[in-house]
Amino acid sequence: MDQASIERLRNYLAQLPPKSQALLMREFERAVERGEDAAVATFVLEELRRIARRSDDSERARSDDPARHLFRPLEPFLVEGGSAMRPGQIRRTSLMPVWQWLGQDGAPDAVRVFEAVLATQAGSASGIEAAARTFQAAAAAAIQRIFADGVDPDRQRALGRIGGPGVVEDLAAIGAVLNAREALDTLNGRLPGFLRIFGEAQIAALMTALNVPSLQTPLALPFALSLVMQRLSASWQIIRLAIRIAGSDDEIRVAATPYGVAVTLALDDLSRTSAGLRADIRRGRFENVSEHLKIVHDGVRGLRTELDIRADSSWGRQLAAIRVDISNGLQSEIDGVSGRVRRLLRQRPDKDIPPGARLDPIEVEETAALIDFVAVCRTYASELAINEVTMRTYSDLQHYVERTAETLVESLRNGDERVRAFRQQQVKAAIRFCEVLFGQDYSSLMSRAADNALTAERKSSRAG
Repeated sequence: MDQASIERLRNYLAQLPPKSQALLMREFERAVERGEDAAVATFVLEELRRIARRSDDSERARSDDPARHLFRPLEPFLVEGGSAMRPGQIRRTSLMPVWQWLGQDGAPDAVRVFEAVLATQAGSASGIEAAARTFQAAAAAAIQRIFADGVDPDRQRALGRIGGPGVVEDLAAIGAVLNAREALDTLNGRLPGFLRIFGEAQIAALMTALNVPSLQTPLALPFALSLVMQRLSASWQIIRLAIRIAGSDDEIRVAATPYGVAVTLALDDLSRTSAGLRADIRRGRFENVSEHLKIVHDGVRGLRTELDIRADSSWGRQLAAIRVDISNGLQSEIDGVSGRVRRLLRQRPDKDIPPGARLDPIEVEETAALIDFVAVCRTYASELAINEVTMRTYSDLQHYVERTAETLVESLRNGDERVRAFRQQQVKAAIRFCEVLFGQDYSSLMSRAADNALTAERKSSRAG
């Protein structure tokens, strides 16, 4: 949607009664869980949550919400329900079913005690924080009990009452984060705000910070590594921790360590960036393509050079699939650029140009963005397996636009008055494409040539 449509939707949602907003939010949460129209549902859900948060701010302080206190340690790991999941992430949509279960069956006494503390300790931040930590420990214990063997002979039925498979999957992760809350807080406090360099010194310091028993469990470690990934300039570099632990770049030895999950995190993160890149290209949104291409290129190259991944392993197949998906998506888009340029600049006979013919300026700008997209792809072509098509297309564009721009400029000198406006639009488009392909100096030169051609034609007309 364009910005105007987005604003109209926001205004419409904001004007709905609170009950209608809540009902709509529940329906879209269910749609996201089912995977139906995930992109649209997630967008509307985000807008409804913003509206709900603004309403909550005006009606009561956010600190009065017990669920927010309970789940605050989960904030760095929450993702929307429609997103692809990886270890170290929790669906935001799972929080409400878990909260309801805790209040009804899991830890109802702890919920009531904490709600009473919120009512009596209003304004006492230290008292609320201490009670929240006690509450989080009680919730973690309740989650651990339901997963413990032999506690409930009908455990699957009990888990099914909490929520769907996604909620049950997240329940164990929620318990792990709450149980390791102190260690994760300590780790988060020791991490730099941004790790531009992730070399031996930084890895050694992090290994010490991560060497805490509560962070070394299979459930908690991915969340600790996720915190580290969020600070890295390139998220794929998280694999260096796994290589350091294994003392080898051999994938079998790396996979045999608990830190092998770091490679899974890096691959899943790369796959998600790749999917976002393909979606942007399909929608014609090229603002972030250069950045995403660099991330994917650097990630693929880093994984291939720093880790000895076998082609027939699960990691190798996943990395190959990322390269193939990117290559196919980019190649199909690159292949179509030359045709779009030719359709806009083709010099048709005057008799074939209808009166009032014009070029769409939006289409011209979109095509210029596509040409720039091809230029950006040249930088990353080899690693992403698009070298041949990119070089061929870019060379073809350069030759065609340069030759056609000169021909179009010349046509302004003695063209039919009836079609001159259309020819001028074509020349303007050609100059725009020259700017992308050859730079500002060359496009300025062509622009002056076009002005001179028009001046010469007007003088010729007056002389006649």
